[in-house]
Amino acid sequence: MALTLSADVRALIDGPNFATVATLDPDGGPQTSIVWVGLDGDALVFSATEDRKKVRNLRRDPRASVSISDARDPYRHTQLRGTVTITADPGRTLPKILSHKYLGEDAAPESGGRAGHRPAARREGRRQRPVIRGSLPTT
Repeated sequence: MALTLSADVRALIDGPNFATVATLDPDGGPQTSIVWVGLDGDALVFSATEDRKKVRNLRRDPRASVSISDARDPYRHTQLRGTVTITADPGRTLPKILSHKYLGEDAAPESGGRAGHRPAARREGRRQRPVIRGSLPTT
């Protein structure tokens, strides 16, 4: 069953905040990656090239955890857990959308082995932790 994201969690995802995606290596150990994220309805989405370890891990075991902290106030954060579905993105639409969100411009052309197939990943949530509100310590 898909989870409806709270307004606070949606605001963190909609902002230019980086996310950390944790997947499981074949030996069960954690593997983390910093990614750009966006929303497609209530699904968190991110893009990665097919050759990335996170994509290989998610194809083998779709369980993932995603942590997002507010870039302006890292004490405001959330964590989402669930499974990820890898889907084709032949027009590379998602990287273009995310590049405009984070950089304000089109993404630079990919080179070398990274110029190949770039799927989109959708994280359908089963659990969300609430946004933890805090403030930066004053000095």
